[in-house]
Amino acid sequence: MATGGGRAFAWQVFPPMPTCRVYGTVAYQDGHLLVLGGCGRAGLPLDTAETLDMASHTWLALAPLPTARAGAAAVVLGKQVLVVGGVDEGQSPVAAVEAFLADEGRWERRATLPQAAMGVATVERDGMVYALGGMGPDTAPQAQVRVYEPRRDCWLSLPSMPTPCYGASTFLHGNKIYVLGGRQGKLPVTAFEAFDLEACTWTRHPSLPSRRAFAGCAMAEGNVFSLGGLQQPGPHNFYSRPHFVNTVEMFDLEHGSWTKLPRSLRMRDKRADFVVGSLGGHIMAIGGLGNQPCPLGSVEGFSLARRRWEALPTMPTARCSCSSLQAGPRLFVIGGVAQGPSQAVEALCLRDGV
Repeated sequence: MATGGGRAFAWQVFPPMPTCRVYGTVAYQDGHLLVLGGCGRAGLPLDTAETLDMASHTWLALAPLPTARAGAAAVVLGKQVLVVGGVDEGQSPVAAVEAFLADEGRWERRATLPQAAMGVATVERDGMVYALGGMGPDTAPQAQVRVYEPRRDCWLSLPSMPTPCYGASTFLHGNKIYVLGGRQGKLPVTAFEAFDLEACTWTRHPSLPSRRAFAGCAMAEGNVFSLGGLQQPGPHNFYSRPHFVNTVEMFDLEHGSWTKLPRSLRMRDKRADFVVGSLGGHIMAIGGLGNQPCPLGSVEGFSLARRRWEALPTMPTARCSCSSLQAGPRLFVIGGVAQGPSQAVEALCLRDGV
């Protein structure tokens, strides 16, 4: 158990999911952890929906998704969970949008996306759902921005992103949605842009200093962090291969600039495809892939107060490609890949006075 400032970090292990899966969609609603779709052992998208009751620590099967899908986005809207986009059983992007009505235990179809898309980034604000980017059936990255109005059950178009991409990291800060990274085909994107929800305009910020795939991103205390990943060679470097890095780059929203932290402040482990979150004044880096032949179980936290990386309790189940979700003092790490698709559900917890 790692401690700091009178608090402690520890892992809480929950009963395993009935269905092992990777690329599952997760949501937290009224004391229940919902896990929807994903890919199972056969490698095909699932329609399976399950929920963990946090009070009794028991799993319940829910009505199956009307559209089997993996890698979808989810947004909680009161008593509903809206599921957007993803990939279907034919490996094609999905336009279907479906809502799970928690009180009734059933699904309803909602207005479809104007264009089928996987890798859509979603943000909820004031009951409206913003869907940004994605990759369409033609495999081209999309720049479209749409907003869903639940009362009218319709999608409206907003000004497009300056840089089309899918799988980007998004953060809501004040009245702005920040969009960082993502991909265009197999190439990582370095763009960092912000959409002003009041002015309906885009602003380009300085791009990421380095081009990395499968990096982890988080926002805390007015800073955006980009961690680790798989470093991509430059366009004229024909001999270099992608390699795992422990890079830490930080964008100061107030000053509008990136800082690449020195070697002494890089992560302890080189890693990619890992879980990142902000918990208890730390930026967390959990699991992932590195130079070892199997997924990493190591966990480290960057203390925002002490400006250093600290070793934290190891994951009970080493994994990569996990779904994650933060709910109160817990950072959930769900499913992913260990030897194959995993059933593990574990949470890194912040406990007072331990």
